[in-house]
Amino acid sequence: MGATMGSPGVMTGERIRVLVVDDSVVIRRLVTHALSEEPLLEVVGTASNGLIALQRIEQLQPQVITLDVEMPGMNGLDTLREIRKRYPRLFVIMFSTLTERGAAAAIEALALGANDYVTKASNSGSLDASIRSLRMELIPKIRQFFRIGSEREPAAGPVAAPPRPAVRSGPMARHVVAIGVSTGGPAALAAIMPQFPADFPLPVVIVQHMPPLFTRLLAERLQGHTALKVEEAHAGAAVEPGRVLIAPGDYHMRVKRQGLRVEATLDQGPPENSCRPAVDVLFRSVAECYGGGVVAVVLTGMGQDGLRGVQVLRPLGAYVIAQDEASSVVWGMPGFVARNGLADAVLDLGRVVPEVVRQTSMGRVGA
Repeated sequence: MGATMGSPGVMTGERIRVLVVDDSVVIRRLVTHALSEEPLLEVVGTASNGLIALQRIEQLQPQVITLDVEMPGMNGLDTLREIRKRYPRLFVIMFSTLTERGAAAAIEALALGANDYVTKASNSGSLDASIRSLRMELIPKIRQFFRIGSEREPAAGPVAAPPRPAVRSGPMARHVVAIGVSTGGPAALAAIMPQFPADFPLPVVIVQHMPPLFTRLLAERLQGHTALKVEEAHAGAAVEPGRVLIAPGDYHMRVKRQGLRVEATLDQGPPENSCRPAVDVLFRSVAECYGGGVVAVVLTGMGQDGLRGVQVLRPLGAYVIAQDEASSVVWGMPGFVARNGLADAVLDLGRVVPEVVRQTSMGRVGA
């Protein structure tokens, strides 16, 4: 697990202070009970709406807020806007329903600066099952923002890259851009997509860790930020220049050559790194399809999904970019790549696309 730049340290004996904001007394009690069983966390208070939440933040000085999207009066999105004005470094995890409206609101919240989200458990099933499910999803998402106990910040500064294969000489033609991203991804993708030129000559394939429905809405939102064609991938979708394909939630996405055409394939094989879609699955498939003619980009995210895929790609001659710690919400996925010496460039988010474009122009672009 990585850490954000200047991530607060939680030393032995200290606890992370959490404020729970939801208009439902049942949900407030459920979240409080689920978090109270974790010794590292302390629920310092609750609030039933946004106005009360803003008052409680001032009074209780929480480090993390769980914030419901739909509340009467000042809703979650309005509350989030105000929090970001007053407390830009406060960690906010949104609660949304697994409905189209809830998913759309969660995507909007992430674009407004929410750090992560969880989906509310359905009303079916036992209370114990709901608490277990909530603990499994929410606690790791809170912990990811902090350095716990004796955890150290990843080493700063440039990391020496392993030597390139001796057979490689001169610029290599690039045929595809493959991007892996998780926590902080919707905002990161919204920031970089406008930087791609309208005549960008390569296809772009993306794995963003998200559930079904969310990925489609993310694709629709990103389409408004770029001249490229962005869509949630479907089986048989052409991987072609100027097209951006996002893996659908709960499906691994691979690319496969069919004669002269490259297509996306989807499957529900076992999760990797507890993820489906998984970045490693996509990266291995682009290695099989394109060899080293790949620009692989690993952006902000918890965990190390993408690391094994990069270990396959880089010896083939792929060019690997990792987002730097300063601009990452969580420097987990890119941090693992950088610290293992597998990144050709470790860059601020704003410099990622210019470097991608530079790499595509250095060699002859082919199909």
